[in-house]
Amino acid sequence: MILVTGGTGRLGRIVVPLLREHGEVRTLGRGSGDIRCDLTKEEPALDGVEVVVHLAGGGKGDDVAARNLARAAGKANVRHLVHISVIGADRVPLAWMRAQAAAEQAIIDSGVPYTILRAAQFHYLAWDLARTLAKSPVVPVPGMRWQPVDAQDVAERLVELTLGAPAGRVPDLAGPKVYGIADLVRDYLRATGKHRLLLPVPLPGKAGRAYRDGDNLSLDADTGKRTWEEFVADQR
Repeated sequence: MILVTGGTGRLGRIVVPLLREHGEVRTLGRGSGDIRCDLTKEEPALDGVEVVVHLAGGGKGDDVAARNLARAAGKANVRHLVHISVIGADRVPLAWMRAQAAAEQAIIDSGVPYTILRAAQFHYLAWDLARTLAKSPVVPVPGMRWQPVDAQDVAERLVELTLGAPAGRVPDLAGPKVYGIADLVRDYLRATGKHRLLLPVPLPGKAGRAYRDGDNLSLDADTGKRTWEEFVADQR
């Protein structure tokens, strides 16, 4: 049996049906799913689970959740633990990124055979960011670049990895093109028929320097098939 944490989330809703084509799948979530469990507070019961796909994440506590899940997986003799992470987790000095790196380390240290896939920001997250920024009549545009990737491409890769043998950390997965945040916002504005002034905003500190240096990018990553432009066209 395969257990998917975060199976009712935006990525999980794509992954779970694909996995169900290959066998029994159950979901685990804090407020929904076949198993109710808050991974930031407790270890889940994993009796009978052979493979775990860890997609659950939040604003904080992802490292704690990964440690609880990894301990439970070790006790239950899970044979494969698949984990989704983010490109730049160990290079961008932000608290959320450090939590992602710590979550990866918890998986690695668990003793459970594992696969870790780092992905870029999803298209829908880039769209959500642009929509949030565009609420202001003057749009603050942070000086960073993204390689947005389609959630479907990530889901298909995760399914492939889940059905295969544990592979450790595999090549990153990003979109086929790098965009400045200003480019993403302009595409959103054109698609929605809105008009805004854009105001470049420098990012301060070590995190700002990391983003300017492209530490959140992976230029030699594997790339998804669906482009940002295709995603934007579908939003219309």
